[in-house]
Amino acid sequence: MLEKRDALIDTTEHDSLQTADAKHLLHPWADLSTLGDENALMIQHAKGVHVYDSKGKQYLDAIGGMWCVTLGYGHEELIEAMASQARKMAYYTPFGDVSSAPSAQLAEMLAVLTPGDLNRAHFTTCGSTAIDSAVRIAHYYYAAQGRDSKRHVLSRRNAYHGSTYLAASLSGKAADRTLFQYESEFVHHLSSPQYDPDIAKESAASRLQTLLDEMEAEIARLGADNIACFVAEPILASGGVLVPPQGYQAATREICRKHDILYISDEVVTGFGRLGHFFASEAHFDIVPDMIISAKGITSGYQPLGVVMISDRICDAISAGAPEEKPVFSNGYTYSGHPIVCATAIKNIEIMKRDGICQHVREVGPYFIEQLRTLIDSDIVYTVRGDHLMACVECWTGDEVGPTAKNMALAQRVDQYCEQDGLLVRPYENLCIMSPPLIVERSDIDRIIATLGSALTRAQNDLRAGLLH
Repeated sequence: MLEKRDALIDTTEHDSLQTADAKHLLHPWADLSTLGDENALMIQHAKGVHVYDSKGKQYLDAIGGMWCVTLGYGHEELIEAMASQARKMAYYTPFGDVSSAPSAQLAEMLAVLTPGDLNRAHFTTCGSTAIDSAVRIAHYYYAAQGRDSKRHVLSRRNAYHGSTYLAASLSGKAADRTLFQYESEFVHHLSSPQYDPDIAKESAASRLQTLLDEMEAEIARLGADNIACFVAEPILASGGVLVPPQGYQAATREICRKHDILYISDEVVTGFGRLGHFFASEAHFDIVPDMIISAKGITSGYQPLGVVMISDRICDAISAGAPEEKPVFSNGYTYSGHPIVCATAIKNIEIMKRDGICQHVREVGPYFIEQLRTLIDSDIVYTVRGDHLMACVECWTGDEVGPTAKNMALAQRVDQYCEQDGLLVRPYENLCIMSPPLIVERSDIDRIIATLGSALTRAQNDLRAGLLH
Protein backbone atom coordinates (compact mmCIF):
# COMPACT_ATOMS: atom_id res chain seq x y z
CA MET A 1 0.00 0.00 0.00
CA LEU A 2 1.18 3.51 -0.73
CA GLU A 3 2.36 5.17 2.46
CA LYS A 4 0.76 8.49 3.30
CA ARG A 5 4.18 10.17 3.49
CA ASP A 6 4.85 9.10 -0.12
CA ALA A 7 1.80 11.03 -1.30
CA LEU A 8 2.43 14.21 0.65
CA ILE A 9 3.66 17.40 -0.92
CA ASP A 10 4.25 20.55 1.11
CA THR A 11 1.39 22.98 1.65
CA THR A 12 3.02 25.68 -0.44
CA GLU A 13 3.24 23.40 -3.46
CA HIS A 14 -0.33 22.20 -2.94
CA ASP A 15 -1.63 25.77 -2.89
CA SER A 16 0.50 26.63 -5.93
CA LEU A 17 -0.94 23.71 -7.90
CA GLN A 18 -4.51 24.67 -7.04
CA THR A 19 -3.82 28.25 -8.08
CA ALA A 20 -2.28 27.15 -11.39
CA ASP A 21 -5.22 24.85 -12.03
CA ALA A 22 -7.80 27.56 -11.34
CA LYS A 23 -5.96 30.14 -13.43
CA HIS A 24 -4.92 28.11 -16.47
CA LEU A 25 -7.06 24.97 -16.91
CA LEU A 26 -10.45 24.64 -18.54
CA HIS A 27 -11.69 21.26 -17.33
CA PRO A 28 -14.11 19.04 -19.23
CA TRP A 29 -17.62 19.82 -18.02
CA ALA A 30 -16.33 22.74 -15.93
CA ASP A 31 -18.82 24.91 -14.06
CA LEU A 32 -18.26 28.17 -15.92
CA SER A 33 -19.95 30.18 -13.18
CA THR A 34 -17.00 29.38 -10.90
CA LEU A 35 -14.24 29.52 -13.53
CA GLY A 36 -11.08 30.79 -11.89
CA ASP A 37 -12.35 30.19 -8.37
CA GLU A 38 -12.11 26.41 -8.23
CA ASN A 39 -10.29 24.48 -5.55
CA ALA A 40 -9.74 21.29 -7.49
CA LEU A 41 -9.12 18.02 -5.69
CA MET A 42 -5.48 17.45 -6.62
CA ILE A 43 -4.96 13.71 -7.06
CA GLN A 44 -1.23 13.01 -6.81
CA HIS A 45 -0.79 9.25 -6.41
CA ALA A 46 -2.78 6.07 -6.89
CA LYS A 47 -2.44 2.36 -6.17
CA GLY A 48 -4.88 -0.49 -6.59
CA VAL A 49 -8.40 0.79 -5.97
CA HIS A 50 -7.21 3.85 -4.05
CA VAL A 51 -6.15 7.36 -5.01
CA TYR A 52 -4.38 9.92 -2.81
CA ASP A 53 -4.69 13.68 -2.87
CA SER A 54 -1.85 16.15 -2.53
CA LYS A 55 -2.29 16.21 1.26
CA GLY A 56 -1.91 12.45 1.47
CA LYS A 57 -5.58 11.60 2.09
CA GLN A 58 -6.67 8.20 0.76
CA TYR A 59 -9.89 7.69 -1.20
CA LEU A 60 -11.51 4.50 -2.44
CA ASP A 61 -12.11 5.30 -6.10
CA ALA A 62 -15.62 4.01 -6.75
CA ILE A 63 -15.68 5.50 -10.26
CA GLY A 64 -12.54 3.85 -11.65
CA GLY A 65 -11.27 7.20 -12.88
CA MET A 66 -14.52 7.55 -14.92
CA TRP A 67 -15.26 3.98 -16.10
CA CYS A 68 -11.63 3.54 -17.20
CA VAL A 69 -9.24 2.05 -14.66
CA THR A 70 -10.25 -1.60 -14.70
CA LEU A 71 -7.07 -3.32 -13.46
CA GLY A 72 -6.40 -0.72 -10.79
CA TYR A 73 -3.72 1.92 -10.42
CA GLY A 74 0.01 1.39 -10.45
CA HIS A 75 -0.07 -1.97 -12.25
CA GLU A 76 3.61 -2.65 -12.90
CA GLU A 77 3.07 -4.97 -15.88
CA LEU A 78 1.07 -2.32 -17.73
CA ILE A 79 3.66 0.31 -16.88
CA GLU A 80 6.47 -1.91 -18.12
CA ALA A 81 4.60 -2.69 -21.35
CA MET A 82 4.37 1.04 -22.02
CA ALA A 83 8.02 1.66 -21.20
CA SER A 84 9.29 -1.35 -23.15
CA GLN A 85 7.48 -0.31 -26.32
CA ALA A 86 8.64 3.29 -25.89
CA ARG A 87 12.24 2.10 -25.75
CA LYS A 88 11.72 -0.04 -28.84
CA MET A 89 9.71 2.45 -30.93
CA ALA A 90 7.53 5.18 -29.48
CA TYR A 91 5.72 6.16 -32.66
CA TYR A 92 5.52 5.90 -36.41
CA THR A 93 2.81 7.00 -38.81
CA PRO A 94 -0.09 4.53 -39.27
CA PHE A 95 -1.25 6.02 -42.57
CA GLY A 96 -1.53 4.12 -45.86
CA ASP A 97 0.39 0.85 -46.02
CA VAL A 98 2.58 1.49 -42.94
CA SER A 99 1.92 -0.44 -39.73
CA SER A 100 3.51 -1.57 -36.49
CA ALA A 101 3.67 -4.91 -34.72
CA PRO A 102 1.54 -3.85 -31.70
CA SER A 103 -1.32 -2.53 -33.85
CA ALA A 104 -1.40 -5.66 -36.02
CA GLN A 105 -1.23 -7.94 -32.96
CA LEU A 106 -3.95 -6.05 -31.11
CA ALA A 107 -6.26 -6.07 -34.14
CA GLU A 108 -5.90 -9.85 -34.35
CA MET A 109 -6.62 -10.26 -30.62
CA LEU A 110 -9.74 -8.10 -30.85
CA ALA A 111 -11.00 -10.07 -33.86
CA VAL A 112 -10.93 -13.19 -31.68
CA LEU A 113 -12.71 -11.48 -28.77
CA THR A 114 -15.52 -9.85 -30.74
CA PRO A 115 -18.62 -11.82 -31.80
CA GLY A 116 -19.61 -12.91 -35.28
CA ASP A 117 -17.63 -11.60 -38.23
CA LEU A 118 -16.41 -8.38 -36.59
CA ASN A 119 -12.87 -9.11 -37.67
CA ARG A 120 -11.40 -5.76 -38.68
CA ALA A 121 -10.25 -2.99 -36.33
CA HIS A 122 -10.10 0.71 -37.13
CA PHE A 123 -8.13 2.39 -34.35
CA THR A 124 -8.91 5.88 -33.10
CA THR A 125 -7.93 7.97 -30.10
CA CYS A 126 -10.96 7.63 -27.82
CA GLY A 127 -14.64 6.71 -27.76
CA SER A 128 -15.76 9.99 -29.31
CA THR A 129 -13.56 9.60 -32.38
CA ALA A 130 -14.53 5.94 -32.64
CA ILE A 131 -18.22 6.88 -32.74
CA ASP A 132 -17.51 9.51 -35.40
CA SER A 133 -15.61 6.94 -37.44
CA ALA A 134 -18.33 4.31 -37.14
CA VAL A 135 -20.99 6.68 -38.48
CA ARG A 136 -18.69 7.73 -41.32
CA ILE A 137 -18.11 4.06 -42.14
CA ALA A 138 -21.87 3.52 -42.24
CA HIS A 139 -22.23 6.45 -44.63
CA TYR A 140 -19.39 5.17 -46.82
CA TYR A 141 -20.85 1.65 -46.82
CA TYR A 142 -24.13 2.75 -48.34
CA ALA A 143 -22.57 5.33 -50.66
CA ALA A 144 -20.30 2.59 -52.04
CA GLN A 145 -23.48 0.78 -53.07
CA GLY A 146 -24.93 3.89 -54.72
CA ARG A 147 -27.34 4.44 -51.85
CA ASP A 148 -26.31 7.92 -50.76
CA SER A 149 -29.75 8.70 -49.37
CA LYS A 150 -29.09 6.39 -46.40
CA ARG A 151 -27.45 9.05 -44.22
CA HIS A 152 -29.77 9.64 -41.27
CA VAL A 153 -28.74 8.31 -37.85
CA LEU A 154 -30.93 7.15 -34.97
CA SER A 155 -29.79 7.67 -31.38
CA ARG A 156 -31.66 8.08 -28.08
CA ARG A 157 -32.37 10.66 -25.43
CA ASN A 158 -30.15 10.31 -22.35
CA ALA A 159 -27.48 8.61 -24.46
CA TYR A 160 -23.86 9.72 -24.21
CA HIS A 161 -21.50 8.99 -27.09
CA GLY A 162 -18.77 11.62 -26.67
CA SER A 163 -17.95 15.28 -27.15
CA THR A 164 -16.65 15.69 -30.68
CA TYR A 165 -19.13 17.52 -32.90
CA LEU A 166 -20.86 14.43 -34.29
CA ALA A 167 -20.60 12.37 -31.08
CA ALA A 168 -22.03 15.26 -29.06
CA SER A 169 -24.86 15.58 -31.57
CA LEU A 170 -25.63 11.89 -31.17
CA SER A 171 -25.67 12.27 -27.40
CA GLY A 172 -29.09 12.92 -25.95
CA LYS A 173 -28.50 14.21 -22.43
CA ALA A 174 -30.43 17.45 -22.03
CA ALA A 175 -28.01 18.78 -19.41
CA ASP A 176 -25.14 18.56 -21.92
CA ARG A 177 -26.94 20.65 -24.56
CA THR A 178 -25.54 24.13 -23.91
CA LEU A 179 -24.45 26.96 -26.22
CA PHE A 180 -22.54 24.72 -28.62
CA GLN A 181 -23.88 23.86 -32.07
CA TYR A 182 -25.24 20.37 -32.77
CA GLU A 183 -26.11 18.46 -35.91
CA SER A 184 -29.87 18.19 -36.17
CA GLU A 185 -30.55 17.63 -39.87
CA PHE A 186 -29.65 13.94 -39.99
CA VAL A 187 -29.42 12.97 -36.30
CA HIS A 188 -32.66 11.87 -34.62
CA HIS A 189 -33.30 10.84 -31.02
CA LEU A 190 -35.69 8.16 -29.89
CA SER A 191 -37.00 8.02 -26.33
CA SER A 192 -34.69 7.02 -23.52
CA PRO A 193 -35.21 3.27 -23.11
CA GLN A 194 -34.77 2.85 -19.34
CA TYR A 195 -37.02 0.53 -17.39
CA ASP A 196 -36.80 0.36 -13.60
CA PRO A 197 -39.17 -2.26 -12.17
CA ASP A 198 -39.03 -0.68 -8.70
CA ILE A 199 -40.74 2.52 -9.84
CA ALA A 200 -42.36 1.55 -13.16
CA LYS A 201 -46.07 2.05 -13.63
CA GLU A 202 -46.25 -0.48 -16.48
CA SER A 203 -44.95 -3.95 -17.16
CA ALA A 204 -41.61 -4.56 -18.81
CA ALA A 205 -43.39 -6.11 -21.79
CA SER A 206 -45.59 -3.04 -22.22
CA ARG A 207 -42.63 -0.68 -21.96
CA LEU A 208 -40.66 -2.73 -24.47
CA GLN A 209 -43.51 -2.70 -26.98
CA THR A 210 -43.92 1.07 -26.63
CA LEU A 211 -40.22 1.59 -27.38
CA LEU A 212 -40.30 -0.74 -30.38
CA ASP A 213 -43.45 0.86 -31.77
CA GLU A 214 -41.83 4.28 -31.50
CA MET A 215 -38.72 3.06 -33.32
CA GLU A 216 -40.80 1.57 -36.12
CA ALA A 217 -42.81 4.80 -36.37
CA GLU A 218 -39.67 6.92 -36.64
CA ILE A 219 -38.24 4.64 -39.31
CA ALA A 220 -41.52 4.92 -41.23
CA ARG A 221 -41.46 8.72 -40.87
CA LEU A 222 -37.90 9.09 -42.14
CA GLY A 223 -38.05 6.18 -44.57
CA ALA A 224 -35.82 3.14 -44.11
CA ASP A 225 -34.07 3.99 -47.38
CA ASN A 226 -32.85 7.20 -45.74
CA ILE A 227 -31.44 5.73 -42.49
CA ALA A 228 -27.85 4.53 -42.25
CA CYS A 229 -27.50 3.35 -38.68
CA PHE A 230 -28.72 3.10 -35.10
CA VAL A 231 -26.15 3.95 -32.41
CA ALA A 232 -26.84 2.43 -28.99
CA GLU A 233 -25.15 1.80 -25.66
CA PRO A 234 -26.42 -1.57 -24.34
CA ILE A 235 -26.85 0.23 -20.99
CA LEU A 236 -26.88 4.03 -21.05
CA ALA A 237 -23.89 4.72 -18.83
CA SER A 238 -23.29 8.43 -18.30
CA GLY A 239 -26.99 9.08 -18.78
CA GLY A 240 -27.49 7.51 -15.36
CA VAL A 241 -26.87 3.75 -15.79
CA LEU A 242 -30.21 3.34 -17.51
CA VAL A 243 -31.10 -0.30 -18.11
CA PRO A 244 -33.61 -1.03 -20.90
CA PRO A 245 -36.29 -3.70 -20.45
CA GLN A 246 -35.14 -7.24 -21.07
CA GLY A 247 -35.08 -8.12 -24.74
CA TYR A 248 -34.75 -4.52 -25.93
CA GLN A 249 -31.30 -4.93 -27.47
CA ALA A 250 -32.23 -8.07 -29.41
CA ALA A 251 -35.54 -6.60 -30.57
CA THR A 252 -34.00 -3.34 -31.82
CA ARG A 253 -31.26 -5.34 -33.54
CA GLU A 254 -33.92 -7.28 -35.38
CA ILE A 255 -35.73 -4.10 -36.43
CA CYS A 256 -32.45 -2.78 -37.84
CA ARG A 257 -31.83 -6.02 -39.72
CA LYS A 258 -35.35 -5.96 -41.16
CA HIS A 259 -34.94 -2.42 -42.48
CA ASP A 260 -31.29 -2.74 -43.58
CA ILE A 261 -30.07 -0.28 -40.94
CA LEU A 262 -26.62 -0.85 -39.46
CA TYR A 263 -26.52 -1.49 -35.71
CA ILE A 264 -23.59 0.18 -33.91
CA SER A 265 -23.13 -1.04 -30.33
CA ASP A 266 -21.32 1.52 -28.18
CA GLU A 267 -19.45 -0.64 -25.68
CA VAL A 268 -17.08 2.05 -24.44
CA VAL A 269 -18.36 1.34 -20.91
CA THR A 270 -20.02 -2.09 -21.05
CA GLY A 271 -17.03 -3.71 -22.77
CA PHE A 272 -13.77 -4.97 -21.33
CA GLY A 273 -15.13 -6.65 -18.27
CA ARG A 274 -17.52 -4.18 -16.66
CA LEU A 275 -20.42 -6.59 -17.18
CA GLY A 276 -18.25 -9.69 -16.84
CA HIS A 277 -17.27 -10.16 -20.50
CA PHE A 278 -14.75 -8.64 -22.89
CA PHE A 279 -17.73 -7.61 -25.01
CA ALA A 280 -21.27 -7.66 -23.66
CA SER A 281 -23.23 -7.42 -26.92
CA GLU A 282 -23.55 -11.13 -27.60
CA ALA A 283 -22.58 -12.68 -24.25
CA HIS A 284 -24.88 -10.50 -22.15
CA PHE A 285 -27.49 -9.13 -24.58
CA ASP A 286 -27.68 -11.80 -27.30
CA ILE A 287 -26.89 -9.57 -30.28
CA VAL A 288 -24.17 -9.48 -32.92
CA PRO A 289 -23.97 -5.86 -34.11
CA ASP A 290 -22.55 -4.63 -37.39
CA MET A 291 -19.96 -2.57 -35.50
CA ILE A 292 -18.79 -2.39 -31.90
CA ILE A 293 -17.13 0.64 -30.32
CA SER A 294 -14.57 0.23 -27.54
CA ALA A 295 -12.35 2.57 -25.53
CA LYS A 296 -11.66 3.32 -21.82
CA GLY A 297 -11.16 -0.15 -20.30
CA ILE A 298 -9.40 -1.47 -23.41
CA THR A 299 -6.16 -0.12 -21.89
CA SER A 300 -7.44 0.09 -18.31
CA GLY A 301 -7.21 3.84 -18.79
CA TYR A 302 -3.41 3.78 -18.93
CA GLN A 303 -3.34 5.09 -22.49
CA PRO A 304 -5.95 6.77 -24.74
CA LEU A 305 -7.36 4.36 -27.32
CA GLY A 306 -10.58 3.89 -29.24
CA VAL A 307 -11.50 1.26 -31.80
CA VAL A 308 -14.30 0.42 -34.20
CA MET A 309 -14.66 -3.30 -34.77
CA ILE A 310 -16.27 -3.77 -38.18
CA SER A 311 -17.98 -6.76 -39.77
CA ASP A 312 -16.38 -8.46 -42.76
CA ARG A 313 -19.57 -7.83 -44.72
CA ILE A 314 -19.17 -4.08 -44.35
CA CYS A 315 -15.45 -4.10 -45.12
CA ASP A 316 -15.92 -6.28 -48.18
CA ALA A 317 -18.61 -3.92 -49.47
CA ILE A 318 -16.63 -0.71 -48.98
CA SER A 319 -13.61 -2.29 -50.64
CA ALA A 320 -15.62 -3.55 -53.61
CA GLY A 321 -17.51 -0.27 -53.97
CA ALA A 322 -14.62 2.14 -53.64
CA PRO A 323 -14.38 4.38 -56.74
CA GLU A 324 -11.52 3.50 -59.05
CA GLU A 325 -10.37 7.10 -59.38
CA LYS A 326 -10.13 7.60 -55.61
CA PRO A 327 -10.24 4.32 -53.66
CA VAL A 328 -9.04 5.94 -50.42
CA PHE A 329 -10.52 5.42 -46.95
CA SER A 330 -10.00 9.02 -45.90
CA ASN A 331 -10.65 8.63 -42.19
CA GLY A 332 -8.14 8.20 -39.39
CA TYR A 333 -5.95 10.00 -36.92
CA THR A 334 -2.30 10.80 -36.34
CA TYR A 335 -2.32 8.51 -33.32
CA SER A 336 -4.45 5.68 -34.76
CA GLY A 337 -2.86 2.41 -33.67
CA HIS A 338 -0.16 4.20 -31.66
CA PRO A 339 2.46 1.54 -30.80
CA ILE A 340 2.71 2.35 -27.08
CA VAL A 341 -1.07 2.48 -26.76
CA CYS A 342 -1.57 -0.83 -28.57
CA ALA A 343 1.18 -2.52 -26.55
CA THR A 344 -0.63 -1.41 -23.40
CA ALA A 345 -3.94 -2.83 -24.64
CA ILE A 346 -2.27 -6.14 -25.54
CA LYS A 347 -0.84 -6.47 -22.04
CA ASN A 348 -4.18 -5.44 -20.55
CA ILE A 349 -5.94 -8.27 -22.40
CA GLU A 350 -3.26 -10.77 -21.43
CA ILE A 351 -3.57 -9.85 -17.74
CA MET A 352 -7.37 -9.95 -17.84
CA LYS A 353 -7.29 -13.45 -19.29
CA ARG A 354 -4.56 -14.73 -16.98
CA ASP A 355 -6.10 -13.32 -13.81
CA GLY A 356 -9.69 -14.25 -14.67
CA ILE A 357 -10.91 -10.66 -14.38
CA CYS A 358 -14.19 -11.24 -16.23
CA GLN A 359 -14.98 -14.23 -14.01
CA HIS A 360 -14.18 -12.13 -10.94
CA VAL A 361 -16.66 -9.47 -12.12
CA ARG A 362 -19.32 -12.13 -12.66
CA GLU A 363 -18.77 -13.16 -9.04
CA VAL A 364 -18.60 -9.80 -7.26
CA GLY A 365 -20.85 -7.78 -9.59
CA PRO A 366 -24.15 -9.26 -8.38
CA TYR A 367 -22.97 -8.76 -4.79
CA PHE A 368 -22.28 -5.09 -5.53
CA ILE A 369 -25.78 -4.52 -6.92
CA GLU A 370 -27.38 -6.57 -4.14
CA GLN A 371 -25.65 -4.53 -1.42
CA LEU A 372 -26.41 -1.22 -3.12
CA ARG A 373 -30.06 -2.14 -3.18
CA THR A 374 -30.08 -2.22 0.63
CA LEU A 375 -29.82 1.59 0.44
CA ILE A 376 -33.19 1.89 -1.28
CA ASP A 377 -34.86 2.05 2.15
CA SER A 378 -33.41 5.53 2.65
CA ASP A 379 -36.04 8.26 2.35
CA ILE A 380 -33.78 10.26 0.00
CA VAL A 381 -33.09 7.37 -2.41
CA TYR A 382 -35.58 7.34 -5.27
CA THR A 383 -34.17 4.22 -6.88
CA VAL A 384 -31.04 2.08 -7.28
CA ARG A 385 -30.20 0.55 -10.63
CA GLY A 386 -27.31 -1.09 -12.40
CA ASP A 387 -25.69 -4.26 -13.69
CA HIS A 388 -22.55 -5.86 -12.28
CA LEU A 389 -19.94 -3.12 -11.77
CA MET A 390 -21.86 -0.17 -13.15
CA ALA A 391 -24.51 1.32 -10.89
CA CYS A 392 -26.39 4.45 -9.91
CA VAL A 393 -28.17 5.72 -6.80
CA GLU A 394 -30.75 8.37 -7.66
CA CYS A 395 -31.48 10.93 -4.95
CA TRP A 396 -34.63 12.93 -4.32
CA THR A 397 -36.13 15.10 -1.59
CA GLY A 398 -39.41 13.24 -1.73
CA ASP A 399 -41.13 15.84 -3.88
CA GLU A 400 -40.55 16.05 -7.63
CA VAL A 401 -38.56 13.36 -9.42
CA GLY A 402 -35.53 14.14 -11.56
CA PRO A 403 -32.73 16.70 -11.67
CA THR A 404 -34.53 19.52 -9.88
CA ALA A 405 -32.42 22.13 -8.06
CA LYS A 406 -33.31 20.61 -4.67
CA ASN A 407 -32.58 17.07 -5.77
CA MET A 408 -29.23 18.09 -7.26
CA ALA A 409 -28.26 19.99 -4.10
CA LEU A 410 -29.13 16.89 -2.08
CA ALA A 411 -26.97 14.62 -4.28
CA GLN A 412 -24.11 17.11 -4.06
CA ARG A 413 -24.35 16.95 -0.27
CA VAL A 414 -24.18 13.14 -0.42
CA ASP A 415 -21.08 13.42 -2.61
CA GLN A 416 -19.45 15.87 -0.19
CA TYR A 417 -19.97 13.55 2.77
CA CYS A 418 -18.61 10.60 0.76
CA GLU A 419 -15.49 12.59 -0.12
CA GLN A 420 -15.02 13.63 3.51
CA ASP A 421 -15.07 9.96 4.49
CA GLY A 422 -12.64 8.86 1.76
CA LEU A 423 -14.97 7.64 -0.99
CA LEU A 424 -15.19 9.08 -4.50
CA VAL A 425 -18.48 8.66 -6.34
CA ARG A 426 -19.43 10.52 -9.48
CA PRO A 427 -22.03 13.21 -8.84
CA TYR A 428 -24.07 14.04 -11.91
CA GLU A 429 -27.30 15.99 -11.59
CA ASN A 430 -29.16 14.15 -8.78
CA LEU A 431 -27.29 10.89 -9.33
CA CYS A 432 -24.41 9.11 -7.61
CA ILE A 433 -22.81 6.99 -10.35
CA MET A 434 -20.33 4.21 -9.57
CA SER A 435 -18.00 2.09 -11.66
CA PRO A 436 -15.22 0.76 -9.41
CA PRO A 437 -12.08 -0.91 -10.77
CA LEU A 438 -12.79 -4.50 -11.81
CA ILE A 439 -10.34 -5.80 -9.20
CA VAL A 440 -12.60 -4.54 -6.40
CA GLU A 441 -13.06 -7.06 -3.59
CA ARG A 442 -16.09 -7.73 -1.41
CA SER A 443 -14.42 -5.90 1.46
CA ASP A 444 -14.07 -2.83 -0.79
CA ILE A 445 -17.72 -3.13 -1.76
CA ASP A 446 -18.70 -3.31 1.90
CA ARG A 447 -16.77 -0.09 2.52
CA ILE A 448 -18.47 1.62 -0.43
CA ILE A 449 -21.91 0.66 0.88
CA ALA A 450 -21.15 1.66 4.49
CA THR A 451 -19.68 5.03 3.50
CA LEU A 452 -22.42 5.84 1.02
CA GLY A 453 -25.06 4.74 3.52
CA SER A 454 -23.62 7.07 6.15
CA ALA A 455 -23.48 9.94 3.65
CA LEU A 456 -27.13 9.38 2.75
CA THR A 457 -28.14 9.47 6.41
CA ARG A 458 -26.22 12.68 7.07
CA ALA A 459 -27.63 14.34 3.95
CA GLN A 460 -31.14 13.26 4.95
CA ASN A 461 -30.62 14.85 8.38
CA ASP A 462 -29.48 18.07 6.70
CA LEU A 463 -32.60 18.03 4.54
CA ARG A 464 -34.86 17.62 7.55
CA ALA A 465 -33.02 20.42 9.37
CA GLY A 466 -33.47 22.77 6.41
CA LEU A 467 -29.73 23.06 5.80
CA LEU A 468 -29.85 22.50 2.04
CA HIS A 469 -30.02 25.49 -0.29
